[in-house]
Amino acid sequence: MKMKSIGVLTSGGDAPGMNAAIRSVVRKGIYHGLDVYAIYHGYSGLISGHIEKMEVGSVGDIIQKGGTMLYSARCEEFKTPEGRQKGIDQLKKFGIEALVVIGGDGSFRGAEKLSESGFPTIGIPGTIDNDIPGTDFTIGFDTALNTVIDAVDKIRDTATSHDRTLIIEVMGRNAGDIALWSGLAGGAESILIPENPKEIDQVISRIEQGHARGKKHSIIVVAEGVSTAGAIAEQLKKQGNIETRVTVLGHIQRGGSPTAYDRILASRLGSKAVELLLNGEAGKMVGIQNNHIVSHSIGKILKEKHHCDNELIDLARELSI
Repeated sequence: MKMKSIGVLTSGGDAPGMNAAIRSVVRKGIYHGLDVYAIYHGYSGLISGHIEKMEVGSVGDIIQKGGTMLYSARCEEFKTPEGRQKGIDQLKKFGIEALVVIGGDGSFRGAEKLSESGFPTIGIPGTIDNDIPGTDFTIGFDTALNTVIDAVDKIRDTATSHDRTLIIEVMGRNAGDIALWSGLAGGAESILIPENPKEIDQVISRIEQGHARGKKHSIIVVAEGVSTAGAIAEQLKKQGNIETRVTVLGHIQRGGSPTAYDRILASRLGSKAVELLLNGEAGKMVGIQNNHIVSHSIGKILKEKHHCDNELIDLARELSI
C-alpha cells in the first residue's frame, strides 16, 4: 500500500541548516505526492498535537535562515512508553504514516523507540557538535566552525597587538570536533579536546618554547567537554605564572545563516530521508561518508562512539611548533 503522508520535526539543540532540511523533506514529499505535516516544538508538540499540514510555499524563503522554523523543546514525557503512545495517537489522528526526525543522539533515541513501536521513522543528524557516528558531518557543524574561525581570527588580532595569551572556549558537548577543526584552521598554538586531553604542563611548555624563539602571543582553544576556559586560565597562572585573557563564545556558535555546504548537505539528507520512507525503510539515520549519502540503523549508530580524526590531531600538533 502506497504511503500517503509523512511528518517532520526538529528536536534538541538548534543548528544552522535545519530549515534547509525541513524545506527538503517538505518539498521532496510533495513532489512525490505525499501530504507533509509539520510538528512544532519537537516531541513535546507531537504529544500535544501541535501539527499543521504544509504546502510548497510553507517553506519558502527559509533555506538561508538559521535556527528552526519548527522550534525545538526538550520533552521528558516522551521518554516514557505512555508519552510515546500519546505521540503515536496524535500521528494517527492526523493520518501521518511516517516521521522524519532532525536532531542529535537524544532525538534519535526517540526516533528509535517510535520505530520499535511499529511507527516508521528516519533520523537526520542536525547538531553543531558533529558528534554522531556514521556520518562525516552533521548539519550545522560547518556553519558553527566558520563562526568560530571568524572569532579566532579577530581575537588573534588583539593577542598580537598586546602580546597576550588568549583562551577561547568553544561548544561541542563531549566531542572535540569544533575545537580541533577551528584550532587547526585558526592556527592555534594549543587545542584541548576530550578525545586527546593534554596535561596543563604540556600547554605551558609549548607557550614557553614559543617565548624562547621570540613569540609573544598564543591562542589556546579549549572544548567545553574538557574544562572551562576560566579553569584553564587559573591553572596557567598558578603553574606557569602565565597571564591570559578568556573568551567564551557560547551560543553565538549555534546561530547565523547556514553556509552553502550546510544548505546542500541538509537538502541531500532531507531528500534521502523521504526516499527511504517511500521505499518502505525505517529505523535508519541518513548521513554522508566520502561525499556519498548513506544510511545506517539508528540502533547501531546509538551503540557506537564518535571519534575525532587522529590525523588532524597530529597535524595540528606538528604545525603549531
